[in-house]
Amino acid sequence: MGRRRRRPEPTGPFEITVDDLAADARGVAHADGKAVFIPDSLPGEHVRYMRVGGRASYDEGRLEAVLQASDDRVAPRCEHFGYCGGCALQHLSGDAQLTFKAHQLLETLRRIGGVEPEALLPPINGAQYQYRRRARLGAKHVPKKGGVLVGFRERGAPFIANLSRCEVLVAEVGERIHDLEALVGRLSIRDRVPQIEVAGGDDSVALIFRVLDDPTPADRDALSAFARQTGLIIYLQPGGVDSITPLDNPADLSYRLPEFDVEIRLEPQDFAQIHGEVNRLMVSQAVRLLAPAADEQVLELFSGVGNFSLPLARRAGQVHSVEGEAGLVHRAIENARHNGIGNLSAHVGDLFEAQDDAPWARLSYDKLLLDPPRSGAREILPLAVRSRPKAVVYCSCHPATLARDAQTLVKEYGYRLAAAGVVNMFPHTAHIEAMALFELED
Repeated sequence: MGRRRRRPEPTGPFEITVDDLAADARGVAHADGKAVFIPDSLPGEHVRYMRVGGRASYDEGRLEAVLQASDDRVAPRCEHFGYCGGCALQHLSGDAQLTFKAHQLLETLRRIGGVEPEALLPPINGAQYQYRRRARLGAKHVPKKGGVLVGFRERGAPFIANLSRCEVLVAEVGERIHDLEALVGRLSIRDRVPQIEVAGGDDSVALIFRVLDDPTPADRDALSAFARQTGLIIYLQPGGVDSITPLDNPADLSYRLPEFDVEIRLEPQDFAQIHGEVNRLMVSQAVRLLAPAADEQVLELFSGVGNFSLPLARRAGQVHSVEGEAGLVHRAIENARHNGIGNLSAHVGDLFEAQDDAPWARLSYDKLLLDPPRSGAREILPLAVRSRPKAVVYCSCHPATLARDAQTLVKEYGYRLAAAGVVNMFPHTAHIEAMALFELED
């Protein structure tokens, strides 16, 4: 086995003026023909830093002091900012975060897709703190640090950050970090609980404890007592996703989309958008942009439990939704029944494989909504637009694959990129979600 390369000793200090923010939210400066990446610095700031690494084409810096601050700099609300890897932008004002993300989106569309929207959609934004209702927290018994740690990873390191609270998690969990640590510390299997997943709805929050060994009766009693005291609903996961079961009674997880008189029920393991308020605004904008008429046929691909397809069904003549995971399709059908929606037809289909012979693929559609994962919709695009839908709304969680697919829609299939804008699903992070509207050229 080769010897691990030792990290060079820091050199400096140096002073420099920051020019820009990189895609990962690190400040970028330039010196001696090289880029210098300095976390926690902002454009326009004059800073002092230490050089702590790099390569031939760039240096990595560690911020030592801000000598001249940006007008956009604010005091981070979280005492762990800079140490915990959960956030990257708490030192930047909310408005400036939106500007940064919009710039990154447009640059990515131009650089990768060679396209530019004809209009900018207003950014979709919501609460900046205590918004995160879905998260995966690490758990580890670390006697040298006082016992069990629960939280996100440290920035730039694989270790679990030693937190007292989390400002972005929903309050039911973010204000109980120490309580969770104490709970796991009381279990006989405290060394066999590597993860706690948070799954929240509008009215309740579930915690899924990954357990590598079966809890003892005493462990179960401790977990049940914690659930009663806090109102959190506890699930255990001894194996894969299919092994998730409630400790006592199951959670009644749901969220509402009042504009469309829709309530969506889901299981703790189901995918749901992180930010409830932003999701409501996002769905509203998507339906408004697609503008389905009462006599139109709409297709939604990557449809999950019905987050978009159920509201679309309130406006369209018929909606066909397609999702690869059978459990989510089953939940979408149940949600349609729960909401009295009879014009939704939900299908199971692997959208990364050929689907030409599927019943839904042989139909003609007036409008199309795409909500793919990070990998995008490249494989299904030819089939999705085969019937030439006159409008396509694309909801993206990865600007690079949106840009790639936008290039295909514009340059191969005759669509124009009518509008695009950011969806701030993850405030204080560099993660960018976006929405784009494509219209068929006349």
